Amino acid sequence: MIRWKAVLAATGAAVLLAATLQGTAQAAGTATDCCGGGASWATGNKSALGTSTTTAGPVWFTVANGVTSEVFYPRADVPNMQDMQYVITDGSTFVDLERDATNHVVTMPDEKALQYTITNTAKSGKYRITTNYVTDPARATLVTSTRFQSLDGGSYRLYLLANPSMAGGGANDNAWWDGTGLLASGTETLFGGSATTVVSALRASTGFAAHDNGYSGAASDCLVDLRADKALNNQFDNISGTGNVVQCGQIPVGADTTFTVALGYGGTAAAASSAASASLSSGFTAVSASYRSGWNSYVNSLKPAPASVSADTQRRRTYYVAAMALKTAEDKQHPGASVAGLATPWGDFTNGDHLNDGYHRVWGRDLYQQATGLIAAGDTAQAKRMAQFLWNSQWIGTPTAGDGMTYPAGSFPRYSPVSGVAGASPQQLGCCEQLDQDANAILLAWMTGLTDASTYAKVKTTANHIVSTGPDTTERWEEQYGKSPSSVAAEIAGLIAAGAIARANGDTASAASWESTADSWRNSLAGWTVTTSGYWGGHTYYERLDRAGNPNDTATICFDEGCFYEHDVTDFGFLDLVRLGIRPAADATIAGSVAPTAAASDGNAPMQVTLPNGDIYFHRYPHDNYGESNANCSGWPAGAGQRFGRLWPVLSGERGQYELANGRSAAVYLKSMADSVNDGYFVPEQVWDRADVGCFGLGRPTGSAGPLMWAEGQYLRLAQSMDAGHNLDTPSIVKARYGT
Repeated sequence: MIRWKAVLAATGAAVLLAATLQGTAQAAGTATDCCGGGASWATGNKSALGTSTTTAGPVWFTVANGVTSEVFYPRADVPNMQDMQYVITDGSTFVDLERDATNHVVTMPDEKALQYTITNTAKSGKYRITTNYVTDPARATLVTSTRFQSLDGGSYRLYLLANPSMAGGGANDNAWWDGTGLLASGTETLFGGSATTVVSALRASTGFAAHDNGYSGAASDCLVDLRADKALNNQFDNISGTGNVVQCGQIPVGADTTFTVALGYGGTAAAASSAASASLSSGFTAVSASYRSGWNSYVNSLKPAPASVSADTQRRRTYYVAAMALKTAEDKQHPGASVAGLATPWGDFTNGDHLNDGYHRVWGRDLYQQATGLIAAGDTAQAKRMAQFLWNSQWIGTPTAGDGMTYPAGSFPRYSPVSGVAGASPQQLGCCEQLDQDANAILLAWMTGLTDASTYAKVKTTANHIVSTGPDTTERWEEQYGKSPSSVAAEIAGLIAAGAIARANGDTASAASWESTADSWRNSLAGWTVTTSGYWGGHTYYERLDRAGNPNDTATICFDEGCFYEHDVTDFGFLDLVRLGIRPAADATIAGSVAPTAAASDGNAPMQVTLPNGDIYFHRYPHDNYGESNANCSGWPAGAGQRFGRLWPVLSGERGQYELANGRSAAVYLKSMADSVNDGYFVPEQVWDRADVGCFGLGRPTGSAGPLMWAEGQYLRLAQSMDAGHNLDTPSIVKARYGT
């Protein structure tokens, strides 16, 4: 029931009068129309995200389409919310859902803090909702300050609508009213086969003038109820059983009202309630100041923004946000475990009933790309924690079951939870091994000085495994198996780094053996993967991949749209031969391989797309299907026809590093990456590639992951390398051996 005394004490007689005038009914009883429709996640394109810089505040927020999307707790791989937003009605003529009924503007009060303000103005012009997002550095609470304004003089009712997906999924949740706020809980079997319970507590500084707990899409769903007759009639204290629940609370508002909402988390109802209540008591001003101060201190501890970005607002903010995004990606319980993204690509097309991998897992490849960006920016401490996580938590010492296969000793999984391999299910380790990830771990150990005897014993096992298994492997796009220039380049560099670590540990015999294998693979790679009978350009270039090591045969590689000759399928993997110091920048075969990447690749669009403003982007490879459908604009998981992979800004960064290695300007590629960012200054996984199908704006982010942490690392690396005049991530030990 409504606690009138509590409401009166919190907000005064004016709030009581407003609630009475709006005709709120008493809330009582149980919703029995179990169990609600299926859950999904939100789009992968996050326009805001953040967490405090402290370990005492293990909550991560994201925002998409103007409203709260996934909120993570207690780890960076456990989402607990599908979305949370406001419902607005005048009680007689309309019911608006904030996400759909408003135009969204995203701003940053401080470019050195991951603090975002979302201003949503009704398309009708009737009202404006401005929300400022932070998390409490001292508690597990998302704290928002919201200002509601009536723009036309009308009187409106405002409801906070939350769609929990607790402990990683929305299928088995509970919801109830505790007399002060809205609580939800869920228990899922997550990591190590143990049951994990997460409880949330939703509180408002005004109190809730009315409330409801119901099942998504059912009559007890407050949005369904409101849309029926513009009034909240079915106000339930709790639900009859677990299911896909939704919750709402009425915020008493007038013409111009500002209030604070706290979403607290814990393992119990008491812990979640305590967190939310304490954050509200602290007040938004104090919490916000502490949150911002933490981020300011972190950014100011890094190298100054380089000249390549410092004078341009867009590029500079993209730079600061990239560094902060990589800091945000690190889990707080497991140091060094940085997720590939706080999103599920095309999550709105992905079932959310139970935990989904999304990109909130740790890929060794992405971890390496993030770490090299952080090293360039000046955060060597986090980079070393990443290397330690790889070797202490993700390295496989004994054969371990993966998804439909077994990972051998010395390998690394496709990905893992932030807790690493221990306790992870085969599905949580994925399929299949990729030797570039094994090699990247060695490179990162060498780069961060992780060369102690204990680590070396593991490095030795991994290097011997690469020698005995390679060079063939599943390549970096995780779709094809064979000899890939990018994978073999990583293997060669990894073996040379392993040799350096071996010599530091007095094992010259192993060093000589690995270096000899690296030399042999370097000398053989062109014969394995350079075709002289390809379709493109001068017919001589590096392929994307070759299974048999015969680049002039008629072997094919297959995609959704059919099978094509291997020697007609290109990608940018060969550029890693230059970046890693294996081939000189001026290598003629590499230069000859660049031209085909600008040729027509799939009959509809070139692999290279140059926008009217001069920005240059690239597809991953011809016939890529990892993207939206041209037929209905649905995301990749929906499985619709005419699916095409779009443009990847990270590839612009890779091309920029190649140009820099050749002594040429990389400015257009840095600018292209900065121009690709969304409203929150995050570099996305993909941007839209064509004007004739208008799912998204040309050159604008799609529903894939944004930010992609790999791309954020690439941006930092390119920006700092441009100022240095050379690529900072080229291993000196490899460069010295091959004289590049």
